[in-house]
Amino acid sequence: MALFVHLKTVSELRGRGDRIAKVTFRGQSFYSRVLENREDVADFDETFRWPVASSIDSNEILEIQIFNYSKVFSNKLIGTFRMVLQKVVEEKRVEVTDTLIDDNNAIIKTSLCVEVRYQATDGTVGSWDDGDFLGDESLHEEEKDSQETDGLLPGSRPSSRTPGEKSFRRAGRSVFSAMKLGKNRSHKEEPQRQDEPAVLEMEDLDRLAVRLGDGLDPDSVSLASVTALTTNVSNKRSKPDIKMVPGAGRPVDYQVSITVIEARQLVGLNMDPVVCVEVGDDKKYTSMKESTNCPYYNEYFVFDFHVSPDVMFDKIIKISVIHSKNLLRSGTLVGSFKMDVGTVYSQPEHQFHHKWAILSDPDDISAGLKGYVKCDVAVVGKGDNIKTPHKANETDEDDIEGNLLLPEGVPPERQWARFYVKIYRAEGLPRMNTSLMANVKKAFIGENKDLVDPYVQVFFAGQKGKTSVQKSSYEPLWNEQVVFTDLFPPLCKRMKVQIRDSDKVNDVAIGTHFIDLRKISNDGDKGFLPTLGPAWVNMYGSTRNYTLLDEHQDLNEGLGEGVSFRARLMLGLAVEILDTSNPELTSSTEVQVEQATPVSESCTGKMEEFFLFGAFLEASMIDRKNGDKPITFEVTIGNYGNEVDGLSRPQRPRPRKEPGDEEEVDLIQNSSDEDAGEGGDLASVSSTPPMRPQITDRNYFHLPYLERKPCIYIKSWWPDQRRRLYNANIMDHIADKLEEGLNDVQEMIKTEKSYPERRLRGVLEELSCGCYRFLSLADKDQGHSSRTRLDRERLKSCMRELESMGQQAKTLRAQVKRHTVRDKLRLCQNFLQKLRFLADEPQHSIPDVFIWMMNNNKRTAYARVPSKDLLFSIVEEELGKDCAKVKTLFLKLPGKRGFGSVGWTVQAKLELYLWLGLSKQRKDFLCGLPCGFEEVKAAQGLGLHAFPPISLVYTKKQAFQLRAHMYQARSLFAADSSGLSDPFARVFFINQSQCTEVLNETLCPTWDQMLVFDNLELYGEAHELRDDPPIIVIEIYDQDTMGKADFMGRTFAKPLVKMADEAYCPPRFPPQLEYYQIYRGNATAGDLLAAFELLQIGPAGKADLPPINGPGDMDRGPIMPVPVGIRPVLSKYRIEVLFWGLRDLKRVNLAQVDRPRVDIECAGKGVQSSLIHNYKKNPNFNTLVKWFEVDLPENELLHPPLNIRVVDCRAFGRYTLVGSHAVSSLRRFIYRPPDRSAPNWNTTGRLPRGRRVLCDGGPSSHPPGEVVVNMEPEVPVRKLETMVKLDATSDAVIKVDVADEEKEKKKKKKKGSSEEPEEEEPDESMLDWWSKYFASIDTMKEQLRQQEASGIDLEEKEEVENTEGLKGPMKGKEKAKAAKEEKKKRTQSPGTGQGPEAPEKKKPKIDELKVYPKELESEFDNFEDWLHTFNLLRGKTGDDEDGSTEEERIVGRFKGSLCVYKVPLPEDVSREAGYDPTYGMFQGIPSNDPINVLVRVYVVRATDLHPADINGKADPYIAIRLGKTDIRDKENYISKQLNPVFGKSFDIEASFPMESMLTVAVYDWDLVGTDDLIGETKIDLENRFYSKHRATCGIAQTYSIHGYNIWRDPMKPSQILTRLCKEGKVDGPHFGPPGRVKVSNRVFTGPSEIEDENGQRKPTEEHVALSALRHWEDIPRVGCRLVPEHVETRPLLNPDKPGIEQGRLELWVDMFPMDMPAPGTPLDISPRKPKKYELRVIVWNTDEVVLEDDDFFTGEKSSDIFVRGWLKGQQEDKQDTDVHYHSLTGEGNFNWRYLFPFDYLAAEERIVISKKESMFSWDETEYKIPARLTLQIWDADHFSADDFLGAIELDLNRFPRGAKTAKQCTMEMATGEVDVPLVSIFKQKRVKGWWPLLARNENDEFELTGKVEAELHLLTAEEAEKNPVGLARNEPDPLEKPKRPDTSFIWFLNPLKSARYFLWHTSRWRFLKLLLLLALFLCSVPGYLVRKTLGA
Repeated sequence: MALFVHLKTVSELRGRGDRIAKVTFRGQSFYSRVLENREDVADFDETFRWPVASSIDSNEILEIQIFNYSKVFSNKLIGTFRMVLQKVVEEKRVEVTDTLIDDNNAIIKTSLCVEVRYQATDGTVGSWDDGDFLGDESLHEEEKDSQETDGLLPGSRPSSRTPGEKSFRRAGRSVFSAMKLGKNRSHKEEPQRQDEPAVLEMEDLDRLAVRLGDGLDPDSVSLASVTALTTNVSNKRSKPDIKMVPGAGRPVDYQVSITVIEARQLVGLNMDPVVCVEVGDDKKYTSMKESTNCPYYNEYFVFDFHVSPDVMFDKIIKISVIHSKNLLRSGTLVGSFKMDVGTVYSQPEHQFHHKWAILSDPDDISAGLKGYVKCDVAVVGKGDNIKTPHKANETDEDDIEGNLLLPEGVPPERQWARFYVKIYRAEGLPRMNTSLMANVKKAFIGENKDLVDPYVQVFFAGQKGKTSVQKSSYEPLWNEQVVFTDLFPPLCKRMKVQIRDSDKVNDVAIGTHFIDLRKISNDGDKGFLPTLGPAWVNMYGSTRNYTLLDEHQDLNEGLGEGVSFRARLMLGLAVEILDTSNPELTSSTEVQVEQATPVSESCTGKMEEFFLFGAFLEASMIDRKNGDKPITFEVTIGNYGNEVDGLSRPQRPRPRKEPGDEEEVDLIQNSSDEDAGEGGDLASVSSTPPMRPQITDRNYFHLPYLERKPCIYIKSWWPDQRRRLYNANIMDHIADKLEEGLNDVQEMIKTEKSYPERRLRGVLEELSCGCYRFLSLADKDQGHSSRTRLDRERLKSCMRELESMGQQAKTLRAQVKRHTVRDKLRLCQNFLQKLRFLADEPQHSIPDVFIWMMNNNKRTAYARVPSKDLLFSIVEEELGKDCAKVKTLFLKLPGKRGFGSVGWTVQAKLELYLWLGLSKQRKDFLCGLPCGFEEVKAAQGLGLHAFPPISLVYTKKQAFQLRAHMYQARSLFAADSSGLSDPFARVFFINQSQCTEVLNETLCPTWDQMLVFDNLELYGEAHELRDDPPIIVIEIYDQDTMGKADFMGRTFAKPLVKMADEAYCPPRFPPQLEYYQIYRGNATAGDLLAAFELLQIGPAGKADLPPINGPGDMDRGPIMPVPVGIRPVLSKYRIEVLFWGLRDLKRVNLAQVDRPRVDIECAGKGVQSSLIHNYKKNPNFNTLVKWFEVDLPENELLHPPLNIRVVDCRAFGRYTLVGSHAVSSLRRFIYRPPDRSAPNWNTTGRLPRGRRVLCDGGPSSHPPGEVVVNMEPEVPVRKLETMVKLDATSDAVIKVDVADEEKEKKKKKKKGSSEEPEEEEPDESMLDWWSKYFASIDTMKEQLRQQEASGIDLEEKEEVENTEGLKGPMKGKEKAKAAKEEKKKRTQSPGTGQGPEAPEKKKPKIDELKVYPKELESEFDNFEDWLHTFNLLRGKTGDDEDGSTEEERIVGRFKGSLCVYKVPLPEDVSREAGYDPTYGMFQGIPSNDPINVLVRVYVVRATDLHPADINGKADPYIAIRLGKTDIRDKENYISKQLNPVFGKSFDIEASFPMESMLTVAVYDWDLVGTDDLIGETKIDLENRFYSKHRATCGIAQTYSIHGYNIWRDPMKPSQILTRLCKEGKVDGPHFGPPGRVKVSNRVFTGPSEIEDENGQRKPTEEHVALSALRHWEDIPRVGCRLVPEHVETRPLLNPDKPGIEQGRLELWVDMFPMDMPAPGTPLDISPRKPKKYELRVIVWNTDEVVLEDDDFFTGEKSSDIFVRGWLKGQQEDKQDTDVHYHSLTGEGNFNWRYLFPFDYLAAEERIVISKKESMFSWDETEYKIPARLTLQIWDADHFSADDFLGAIELDLNRFPRGAKTAKQCTMEMATGEVDVPLVSIFKQKRVKGWWPLLARNENDEFELTGKVEAELHLLTAEEAEKNPVGLARNEPDPLEKPKRPDTSFIWFLNPLKSARYFLWHTSRWRFLKLLLLLALFLCSVPGYLVRKTLGA
């Protein structure tokens, strides 16, 4: 579909002038060429074409504007013509002549004649328009016509040309696929001014502003593209990819750290659980905990790996709990949990912290949940920095359900599911055996065997299954399915499907495919289960030729980018959620393999014939290793085109043609079927003829194609699944456009161009249009029979996603303001990721295209192009981005050969034209080639129109001259061991190359050289070359005296083209210098500043070209400098350098540095420091400030870098380079004199760098007249009455009315805190430093929590505040109010802890310090407020991808600073009071003479140390080094701890500057051998000491002269304040009246009395002075934030494992100059000693205990009850009551006392246990465990094990209060289902009551199995000693014996008693009857006997 507008003439124009027309439709504008010097008629006669994707609506408008063109001023509008397109839509063609209207909508005389045509086709692939098939001649004429007249208006440089101005007139070959041409917004949504175009060019903006006056809100303007090279992409070339990405698969370091904290609710009775942690194949076990269902471990495991990311992220982390494992038996599995490493890595911060893993039993899927394990899991790659949440006392009640170890969005209730992976068949397998045996067999048997025995193996979630082996088959048929059973959704992202070759020796992989489950499912509410296929997937890997040892075997395993097609596999995947209650279900999760139902061949789509055409326009930059033999290029798609080793080409029958299809084919081919089809003449030409390369220069060769360009074409057959690729292409187009736009915005922000927000709005507009276009295009081909379920579901979800993305983009566009650009940019990056993810199609169709360079029939280098990028479609958005375009390809080495520096050199550069589409659409396959060629066809194709050519001969060629203006490069890569390089640049264009001169020893060369390339012949039409010149490749090398030059990086540029008929004049010429990013492999390696122009040599020869001025410098020989119009405009600058000193210089060539000097150089000028005569004695310079003058560009972005080099002066005048540093940007050192005219100039500060030190994250300087109100946090804000004088320099006085009772309260408290007056004050004597520390940590956690909660609002708020100053003057009153609010927000002192909206938490009033979760430096800008540290580097930059870290190259540090300013400076600066000219701009800096300092290091504790011993623990101790002092605190090592609390302080005397680098290390103590370093941290004390932030001793929150919060600094606050005022030349401090102090124009208030230890009050000024210090940043001019009293957290690093954190250390450092009064004794921070307690538990009775036993005689139910109890962690000290035998009712009576002595840390709520881990342990290990008491009831058995009946665990800090009676005691008390008041034994001391005992039944549910009445009594050890009691029922204080029923005894000990009880009680009547019978019997027996004997 397209709209054509043919603008014929404009007549009746007034006056004479240059005319230009602008035609606009749907926001997309085209300009005509300029008609110069026309009077009343202008014959434009130009055609404009808009490819439109959605049909044109009849009320849309076309607009034509005619301007008078001006080169200098903006164009002046003559008149406008607007036309509604209704008639055009109806009639398809309309010709109109009409008058124009002017600005005021009045009709003017001028008229124009225009013809409008609309060509509508339905864009489906199915139906064709004739014009699309047989060349529509008229259309072609028109296009040709429009191309000849395609002179774009000269008024715009390409760098700022917008898509609107680019010619869209080719049939939509533009990368800017008219996205804007979606329907224009209806005017209801957003009233657009008629004269405001939707796309604004840069120049238009200013015109608009003028024209519209204030009518246009600048916050709604959008802007189209503005960057250079990236955007200047034309119609015929696609954008080259600048990064040579090495194949992934290079191994890197990873560390997986897992802490197993505890387990809960394990299913099973009385178990001894062990947790097994498995990562990949490594297993580690925790220790065993005895007889408990909720073991506590807190054990830390670390697994180190060195593998490639792909392998790493597929490893499975498995956490399983095993019961009763010991040396002899492996134990039984309770349950396990698994997830892959990738899932953890994709979490925020790459970790799960304190989450509960749900255990399930893999062997019994109907069983349900088996318990929970609480753990931390983190995965760290090199350079990842993990923010571990602060390890504080975790008292938060564990909410298991709310903290499950699952990624966001995964439901907690996961169900079991079956994953069916169906393997149907494979095709195109490579040969995998030698043919030797096969040939022998063939000779004997005569049958030919396929040489491969394939089977398929599937890996998923740590399990694998495989199909059967199909013997000898290149096209095996399996029809089998592999079935996995796992929980759904699975926590493993990828499934690996691998075709393998079965072999007697070992099986090898043929190819691997990964199925990413995220791409084939959707978890949204309208989502779908994973589904796939049946569909073909293509597998890529190593080249197909069979060798015994394949060097690229890794590629077949799926590591790295495949370099050749291996096979394709048809597979499917389905998931079925299981109903686990179904009894027929097999409950095992073993992998099963079953038969699958076969599918029909056509289910993957109808086989179609595809046609691939390629033309090689240039082959250059061929590596010289390949230059000696003839070279040929081979193109393959699948196995088609592979002549060498494509052996097993799929024997696809050609689809037989139906009789009906015949004509259509004829139409296309203009020949009968027999001619072109079956004769095999169109077979394929897949490789270029061999050709010998010619030399370009020393490194590279080229192939001399000249005007004859070889072509290839290949026919292939694939299932027709183009729709998939089309949809992916549309999304890719949207994403490319978005990415380019975002890069633009970033570039604008970086280079500080104006209005980045407008560009971002433009980007978002394009995005939302693009999304809506997708919705209208993607929904085609719905009825396609071969669409799989995934196709349908993906389409639905893509449409939903894009629709919502379009909506969001629209909303976001409205929110983009100047100050929110950065945030919104971040949000847009998320859109980009989402689009890229959606565009990746999981079901493949056509395989990728490979281009191989063959050298002597050997494959040497390749490039791979995705087939979707080449796919043709008549709908422009669906077109592949490289289809019918010339693509620049860089060939690279395959596989591992391409790793490292070898892979960075280009093997060959190709300019290649490619087209891929259905054969029947191939009419247009040459349409995108540069014009001006004739086709050369093969003999049999002569005269056939559609027969592809075998080569093209260009008849048109143009002569050009290229001028490369190479100005300078910066931040290059260090290629020599000196840490510098000798760089030169080599410029390649077509087949010529030239070099700049070599500049020695620099990383920032300024070549200032013009390279001229003459006699360049470019083939094609002139006008095309103007828009589409070939690209220039620039490579930077390092010249070596020996051997060849080293490659240092590469970049591309596009020249600016001037045709012979154009004038060389502004605005396009001369070109501007631009920065081009240099890449080395994948990494950036500097920038090149250059400009390139390509000038056509006209008929008059070179005489017409602009002259080359001047032959070149006399000194530099024939080198031509960059001409004047292009080189930057220079001004005079002065650079002042502060030389302070040198530090940590390492040896050079084994000799120590003794007499160093620093040389500073910038733009050819420089200055040298004074010489340091003895580096060892004093490494500081004696002359501090020197300066030099230099000419620098006016444009700060073009400033050259400044080089700092340190040399060592040796004997006999020799110099050795020690190291160097390049300051790449001088901007931060530029001084801008304050603008005195501004009323508040004095607040902007005159610091050396002229920029105020930012304070406290707030705005950097307050608006004029701001008043800072300072108050104690408890003073309510509303009681302030403020009197303000408004002028900035006057005093601002704050009067605070505080109600009397407030004052009283304040006197009592004298400490700021939160708002609970009713909380009791903690006892001062109880508090110590640790109380303060733990209180502060709580505050910090609270703040972090809030920050997360309100993170987004905060940023917004900050942004708003920053713009506050721009909104013009506020009224004074408001300003004071705003300031007050601001203040309130910012000075919420750590005491209040929470922000204004925090919930009121009851916290005791404790003074706090500031706990920084990171290093202090990161908080205070590295303490570089005036003294900067420059790292001196030496040695090469590392070669491997990760680069050797900069750390390893540092050979020392230079301390100093720079100040750059334009000369002359305004007079008044030097006239200020006290100005010392020798110090220039560095006034008031301290002296750098040596100074002695007492350094006091307090080490609090370490967390998460890396284990150093085999047992997974470490024995850490502290080692401190400073200068010559080395303290090793070895005897105080802490046994077997990874989270040791050190609590120590160390005093060291040091003298700066010689000893200023403090190293605090943690070592692991070993009994035998040397101790290992775990990690260390380095602190530069000197910068801290001299910093204006005063980092010598932190300022406490309150001033106190005794107690735990005693003031540490020898100087009191008032002395510090006085000193700061004096140094900063600030007026003040003026104390008085009491409670007030005035500094400069700020007044501070605070308490005026202090209490000493005896409670005596005395007046003091210290509180107010401290108040002023805590708000020092508010003092105008000199204010900055002072370091508060703090603890910093520093990462520990180990040089052996660079970049990976080995733990963290919490510490702080105080420094006191020795010439000042000595500080007091160090604070005592030694760890709190646990307090000894004794817990006495009396078990009185039990009730309702379940009856377990059946009676021996009578079968009655009874139980022999006893109660067992112990404290957690002390299972071996468990205590049992005696047994209450034979309880018939479940009642038991005991009166039994347990005694549990224990050590307890109240602050951490942990019991401390010290015990030896095993009999072999050297010393005891300390464990900290929660205080929990376990009570269990058992049934005693004599001949078998006792039976466990039930248990309860009471957390002694918070357990349910016992019930008063047994009846009130319910099961819910323990499960927490009812709210029971919780009590703490540590507060209550004594508790008595009934508690329920629970156990789990068969269904895993809790049931009540008994109740126990107990009494808990807690005493301290002293109390217990005074008041002793006996164990059980013993003395002292014995308990009375229980009254038990008579039945409770043991039957076999008292048989008579038991007879009495059991027999007599129950069966006495039977006994009596029996006795009666016996008596009768005895009575009658004698008589009977007598009778018998006598025979009576």
